Amino acid sequence: MGHNQFMQDKHGRTHNYLRISITEHCNLRCTYCMPAEGIALTPKSHLMTADEIVSIAQTFVQLGVNKIRLTGGEPLVRKDAKDIINRLGKLGVELTLTTNGILVHDFIDTFKEAGITSLNVSIDSLQKEKFNLITRRNYFDQFWNNLALLDENGFQLKLNVVVMKGFNDNEIVDFINLTKDRNLMIRFIEFMPFDGNKWNKDKLVSYADIMNQVHDHYGITATERLVDKPNDTAKNHKIKGYQGSFSVISSVTNPFCSTCNRIRLTADGKLKNCLFSDSETSLLDTLRSGESIESLIFQNIQSKHAMRGGMDDDAKFQNPVLFSKNRSMIKIGG
Repeated sequence: MGHNQFMQDKHGRTHNYLRISITEHCNLRCTYCMPAEGIALTPKSHLMTADEIVSIAQTFVQLGVNKIRLTGGEPLVRKDAKDIINRLGKLGVELTLTTNGILVHDFIDTFKEAGITSLNVSIDSLQKEKFNLITRRNYFDQFWNNLALLDENGFQLKLNVVVMKGFNDNEIVDFINLTKDRNLMIRFIEFMPFDGNKWNKDKLVSYADIMNQVHDHYGITATERLVDKPNDTAKNHKIKGYQGSFSVISSVTNPFCSTCNRIRLTADGKLKNCLFSDSETSLLDTLRSGESIESLIFQNIQSKHAMRGGMDDDAKFQNPVLFSKNRSMIKIGG
């Protein structure tokens, strides 16, 4: 079986992008990601070691994966994160990660050595009180110092903003204004339902809502729709004359499932073929028993639904019984 065929599902989508969560731990406690009561952490013996992460990643690269993103929790809190990043950097793929930025000052050299050129950084408010409220922690100044440091070191930065009605939907213009003189990409993400995050439709700020605000403020003619890259989850725009750009990731109102090329590996070695799938395939048990994981990968990709883990209409998507079967976001890795 040819490599590309192997990674192709029944809907003709080829999977060349692997997201690996390397930890369930985080140094923040963001409300939309983690239930207030915390989560039951997986026992350490059930989590992938650095060797296992690299071994599984190598298998995926042989099967045609050419982009790997590290996620968490917060990937940089893992004690051997530098080792993992260095080793994955040698696989010849595009390597990147999603981080909350709190620890990046310790990793600038590691990133450069591993060939990482762009980072996704999560930030949900530009206001100190709100930032501390949503993260349930007090790292606002540290965040901004580190963002400046990444900027100085030439990293291409995408800022991930989860938009929630009544919380930060009045900061959309403020975020876009950051792109005026800096080559930043702001990515507004529709608030999505996961176990324990108190999601309901009333908190959703849709792609249309966001664009209405943008058009009201900047005018329709000043707002330019950019051409999206293939497999892009974001609808990309910019304000004419601004250096940077902004986009909306509309998983709730305009899902982009038909071009999905990504699969997810959780920190406990389970493969999820969709962020919203409640079924998982354990690669770790098979790896530890010394057997090949290739057929498991193939089966997992073959079982992928056409759309959002089978929640193919709004009623299913908003049904708490269905979305509570899934993990909370912190245990998936975004």
